[in-house]
Amino acid sequence: MLEKGEPADLKNIQMVKLRLRRQGRKGKPFYYIVAADARAPRDGRFIERIGSYNPNTNPATIDLNLDDAVRWLGNGAVPTDTCRAILSYKGAMFKHHLNKGVTKGALTQDQADEKFNTWLAEKESKVSAKIDSISKSAAESAAAAHKREEAVKLEREKAIAEKLAPEVEVTEEAAESTEEVVEATEATPEVSAKEAENTEEAVEAPAAEVEVKEAATEEAVEATEAAAETTEEVPAAEAEVTEAATEEPEEATEALKEETTEEPATEESAPAEEATEEKPSEDNA
Repeated sequence: MLEKGEPADLKNIQMVKLRLRRQGRKGKPFYYIVAADARAPRDGRFIERIGSYNPNTNPATIDLNLDDAVRWLGNGAVPTDTCRAILSYKGAMFKHHLNKGVTKGALTQDQADEKFNTWLAEKESKVSAKIDSISKSAAESAAAAHKREEAVKLEREKAIAEKLAPEVEVTEEAAESTEEVVEATEATPEVSAKEAENTEEAVEAPAAEVEVKEAATEEAVEATEAAAETTEEVPAAEAEVTEAATEEPEEATEALKEETTEEPATEESAPAEEATEEKPSEDNA
């Protein structure tokens, strides 16, 4: 098996292919154009690298060694379909066709070179025109996108202005009212001074009323205290009278009790005397 970059031993190789060898990261591939054994895997060993292909740009970037590609084609290498399109785009297939005509004697080398240079100039002009059209379309799309953004911006500004319009009117009315108030205050300074005096008098009048009210409240408090003292003296006199009244009935009841105890004693003594008087009479009989 051949290592990378080893010279080719065509006797031991059944068929050589010109194909793409993938490189790059996921989603962003680019390819090497290589001459490799047909039995080798796609990204495996190769004999020689003759160019590169980057499809991530517009138009695609192709870097090809034209002489090496024509040499491999002349040695019998078979390109894959994608590689054939790339070689045709760069003119390798056309030059290989002209070299066949030279070998057959149909053309001279100068005629073949002249035809190839003419084709190459036309191809370059077409490529440049394509690049210009792509750049122009990109600029037009960018301008259209800018216009759309400007239209959207204007619509937003208009909507914001409509929302803020009532607030602006309110602020203008408030400013006008404040100006009117300022003019009124400047036109009537004397009235404000008189009002200030009236307010001072109005403040002093309530102060005098407050003093009168405080004096009246003090007199009322003194009157209530005097009434309280009189109410305390009256119950004391009433208490003495009630005590005297209670003592007199008690004395009367004690006197009645003494009289009632003395009367039965005299009544008992009387019968006893009668009994003593009767006893001697009986003895005499």
